[in-house]
Amino acid sequence: MPSVSNKGLSMPQSPIRKLVPFAENAKKRGINVIHLNIGQPDIKTPQQALDAVKNNNLSVLEYSRTEGSEEFRTKIAKYYEKYDIRVSATDLIVTTGGSEALSFAMNTIADTNDEIIIPEPFYANYNGFATACGVTVVPVVSKLEDNFALPPIEEFEKLITPRTKAILICNPGNPTGYLYSKEEIEKLAALVKKHNIFLVADEVYREFTYDDKTHTSILKEEGLEEHAIVIDSVSKRYSMCGARIGYLVSKNKDFIATAMKFAQARLSPPTYAQIASEAALETPDSYFADVKTEYVARRNILIAELEKIEGIKIAKPQGAFYCIAELPIKDADHFAQWLLEEFNMDNETVMVAPAAGFYATEGLGKNQIRIAYVLDQKSLKRAVRILKEALKSYKG
Repeated sequence: MPSVSNKGLSMPQSPIRKLVPFAENAKKRGINVIHLNIGQPDIKTPQQALDAVKNNNLSVLEYSRTEGSEEFRTKIAKYYEKYDIRVSATDLIVTTGGSEALSFAMNTIADTNDEIIIPEPFYANYNGFATACGVTVVPVVSKLEDNFALPPIEEFEKLITPRTKAILICNPGNPTGYLYSKEEIEKLAALVKKHNIFLVADEVYREFTYDDKTHTSILKEEGLEEHAIVIDSVSKRYSMCGARIGYLVSKNKDFIATAMKFAQARLSPPTYAQIASEAALETPDSYFADVKTEYVARRNILIAELEKIEGIKIAKPQGAFYCIAELPIKDADHFAQWLLEEFNMDNETVMVAPAAGFYATEGLGKNQIRIAYVLDQKSLKRAVRILKEALKSYKG
């Protein structure tokens, strides 16, 4: 029998999606599964985005330009102006989701066995993208006790080698919800300039910041123009995960020109999704004000309810809509599967994402889970009550 590639065999499973078969089996048994495992917001997609597709009168569904339509990219540049970020349409490549943007970025800046330093825990698919690109992830540990703040800059510098091509951050963070301060961004900017490497920032949760804190984009850092690469997306911003539209942003012309070659290999991003995403850019600011108010309420309820459970430790998120909780158990993977296979309370159970998959260092995060607070407040309260009872019953 022919064999598959070693690269394929080493591709990690998604900690978010690997338990789906167990959840589906639970549903077939009549169990209601409350999903805390995936960042799929229940917020309504802006109506103008849906209407732009419904009311479109295209007669031929053509390829778009490889880098995305000029109209869309021009509107994206205009969107950034609201944040005092000056970029042009030529600084942008529209991609099939932020995932493709990350893949293009890694392939563009790194050769096989080159290294990218990432504070962990980090978005689990960074591991997958790195494996697919032949890139080595070099983790630097951030700690729950510090609310997952940026580790000391000296810890990053110790890890820089001739193979280091970039530092990659997610701001605000998935899975931690941590929001990097301006001072932390400035320290990273100084470091990448000192060592002449890239700073890649996944900023897809830019709008979701809480407690009167503001987001600091690396695109605003003076003197970082040749080093800064931003990954962005409409998925979470406009509750349009299924559109699969993201973009790369950089003022480094060599980077954009090289990334374009990877983009050409997949031809173009989807046309209808660009139409919807372009219309979504007209969403009024009141939409985000309402959404932020709702997420703050959800976060506060979640944290308050979790803190009532003996033995749980939680990092308080300042952005995005995720938190990491440390449970009084040894193996969150086993616990998460047990919740779906063996436990229910009044015919309901919860699905969580084991956090070990969000680390690159073996053994870290084994007793942690990521919770996405993308459900209504009533469902979140119910989910935490179920989790509390489950922990009482669990013998693992």
